[in-house]
Amino acid sequence: MSVLSMRRALPAAAAVGLVAIWVGAVRWAEGVSPEIAPQAPSHPTPNPLAVEGPRPPDAEKPPGEAVTAALRRGVDFLLLRQNRDGSWGSARNTKGLNIYAPVPGAHQGFRAATTSLCISALIESGDDRPEVAEAVDRGEAWLRENLPRVRRATPDAIYNNWAHAYSLQALARLVIRHEGDPQRQEALRELMRGQLDRLTRYECVDGGWAYYDFDFGTQKPAGSTISFVTATVLTAFHEARAVGLEIPSCLVDRAKASILRQRKPDFTYCYGEYLKYLPMHPVNQPGGSLGRSQACNLAMRLWGDQAVTDEIVKNWLDRLVARNGWLDMGRKRPIPHESWFAVAGYFYYYGHYYAALCMELLPPEDRPRYQDHLATILLALQEKDGSWWDYPLYDYHQQYGTAFAIMALVRCRRS
Repeated sequence: MSVLSMRRALPAAAAVGLVAIWVGAVRWAEGVSPEIAPQAPSHPTPNPLAVEGPRPPDAEKPPGEAVTAALRRGVDFLLLRQNRDGSWGSARNTKGLNIYAPVPGAHQGFRAATTSLCISALIESGDDRPEVAEAVDRGEAWLRENLPRVRRATPDAIYNNWAHAYSLQALARLVIRHEGDPQRQEALRELMRGQLDRLTRYECVDGGWAYYDFDFGTQKPAGSTISFVTATVLTAFHEARAVGLEIPSCLVDRAKASILRQRKPDFTYCYGEYLKYLPMHPVNQPGGSLGRSQACNLAMRLWGDQAVTDEIVKNWLDRLVARNGWLDMGRKRPIPHESWFAVAGYFYYYGHYYAALCMELLPPEDRPRYQDHLATILLALQEKDGSWWDYPLYDYHQQYGTAFAIMALVRCRRS
C-alpha cells in the first residue's frame, strides 16, 4: 500500500470510529448499555474464502525411520548446544543487523523462552536416553533459579512475554513428568503462578499481549496488541490449565476479543491491532498470515470459538502447504519483514509448530495427509548439524528453531 493510500485510509477509519461512538451514545440514551447489548455472533456462517482455497495433492508418506533419525539428530544437537548452566542460547553471534534487544532484560527473556522451548522439545521427543533426562533436569534447575528474575527490559521492549508464555508450557510438561512427586509438582505450579502474574501485569490495556510498546511505555503496556503473541499466550494458558493452574476468565475473554478484532472474514489475522484499519496491507493478506493463522485459529478453538471449524483448520493447513514458498522466501533473511508479504524469517518454524498443533484438533482420520506434508517439508530443511533455523537471532535461533521443528515432527509420526 502506498503512503498516499494509507493517508486516505486513516480518515476513513476515523469516520468509522466516530460513527461507532455516535451509535453507542444513542443506545446509551435509549437505556441500552453497549456492554450488555445483544451481540451478533461472529462469523455465523463462514465466508466462502475461509473454507475454499488451494488443496495440494497428497504427499508421499516419509519412511518412519527417516522421521526417527531426524528427531534423533535434532535431539543430539540440543544436547550438544546446552550451556554449562543448563540453559540454551546466548547473546553471542552478533551481526551487522542485530534485532533491537536492550540489555540485559531482552536477553534474559530470549534465553528463558529458548530454554523453555528446548525443555519442551526434549520431553516431547520421547527420547529415553539418560543424557536426555539429565539435560531436562539441568534445564529445569535453570528455570527454577532464573525465571523469577525475568522482567520487561525497557518500557518499549516486552520480549519477556515470550519467556512467560513458553515457560508455562515447559513447566506444564515438567509437572506431568514428575507425576508421583507432589512436592516437586507444587513447586513447579508455584513457579507457574509467578509467570501468570507477570502476564497479568504485562497484559495490554486493550487485552492481549505484545512484544513492543513504542507508543507510551506505560507501566501497563498501552501499545498495540499483537495477534500471534496473544495466541501464543492463550495456547500456553490452555496447557497450564490442564495441570491445575487457575486462569482468570477475564484475561482469556479480553485476549479472545483482541484476536477477534484482528480477524478478517477469510480467517487471515492482522499482524497487530495497529494495522486492523489497513486490512490489505501485505502483511495482513493470506500470504503474510500463513504462520499467524495457524496459531490464532488454534488459540481461539482451544478457548471455545465455534467459528473455527474443522473445515477452516484444514483450509489453512492446506494453504500453508500449497503456498509454503511465501514463508520460505523469508527464511534465513537477516532483515525482518523484507520478504514478500512482509514475512519475517522467524515465522517459519513457529508457523509449522502451531500447524502441527492444529492437526491435533482434527479427527484422527483427517490427520495423515497433513502429517505427511509437514514431515516432508521439515525433513528436507534439517541442517547438516541436525538443527533447523529460520532467522539469525544472536545465538538463539538454531536452538529455538530446532525445538519448534522437533515438536512439529513428533506430531507427524503415524501411529
